[in-house]
Amino acid sequence: MRRLLVLGGSAFVGRAVVEAALSRGWAVTTYNWDPPTAYPAGAGAPERITGDRTDPADLARLLGRHWDQVVDTWQGPSSAVRASARLLADAAESYCYISSLTVYRHPAPPPLTESRPLLTAAPDERAGYPERKAAAEREVTAVFGERALLARPGLVVGPREYVGRLPWWLLRMSEHTDVLAPGPAGRRLQYVDARDLADWVLDAGAAGLGGGYNVVCPPGHATTGRLLEACRAATGGSATLRWIAEDRLLADGVQPWSELPLWIPQRPGEADVYDVDVTRVLASGARFRPLEETVADTWAWLSRSPRHRASLQARPWLTREREELLLRAAESA
Repeated sequence: MRRLLVLGGSAFVGRAVVEAALSRGWAVTTYNWDPPTAYPAGAGAPERITGDRTDPADLARLLGRHWDQVVDTWQGPSSAVRASARLLADAAESYCYISSLTVYRHPAPPPLTESRPLLTAAPDERAGYPERKAAAEREVTAVFGERALLARPGLVVGPREYVGRLPWWLLRMSEHTDVLAPGPAGRRLQYVDARDLADWVLDAGAAGLGGGYNVVCPPGHATTGRLLEACRAATGGSATLRWIAEDRLLADGVQPWSELPLWIPQRPGEADVYDVDVTRVLASGARFRPLEETVADTWAWLSRSPRHRASLQARPWLTREREELLLRAAESA
């Protein structure tokens, strides 16, 4: 039986990794500070070790064990990754760090390949999310070498997505009104369903792969138009998509990504998370489920999770009032 240690493991990507490993019959241990209700007790549940990984005394609770693979979802200061990698250097066959496409130095010409330079390191107290991820990659590689597997997803979606990007669109569509749609409809999107990311991480670790991999779906797998049509279909099909050109949205001060989720305007000659080369990950056997399946499953999760719906609706995305103003302005232009 394969033994897996997940550092994290109760929220989104980590949860998908745990559930995928359990479905394979693996022995799974999680180490985190999450409540005991994260998983139901009983047969088929992971072994839980509760602790604070930033506390050396707590982290030492992992000593004296052996795992075939470690999966680490940490987003905080890279010093915590350094500590866990060093502690587990002789206790694990491989160490997979869930990194990010944001580790690449920008601007960069498209497409983003694994050979692009990474961001330079910065002290923990001054490092933003991209710098922390890049620094953590270096820490894992310094200890595990070729046994370090670096998964670099971009946009991650699917059930349990607590950030709320895809859920925002689904919740808006469920209101069955006019919905602002950022053009062009054919703008390609590259993303990964958390469950597909989890399956690839486990497969790649079991195969002994190492190094960096861009883990998103290939170009042509999805577009803005297909995504929004899938959201409309999943929620009943009554919303009306009102397409507005991205130049108009930018002129009106709409903030890409942070105000209007998933929308990134195209900048000729400059790569973004939708301009990614995935030759390497496809050659390794990565598989990506249909867009419509991801959307439908995310809506099904939202529909049975009123607490998550309320939390996501409170996020500071584009307000309904501002959306109506933008739609009226576009209509009168």
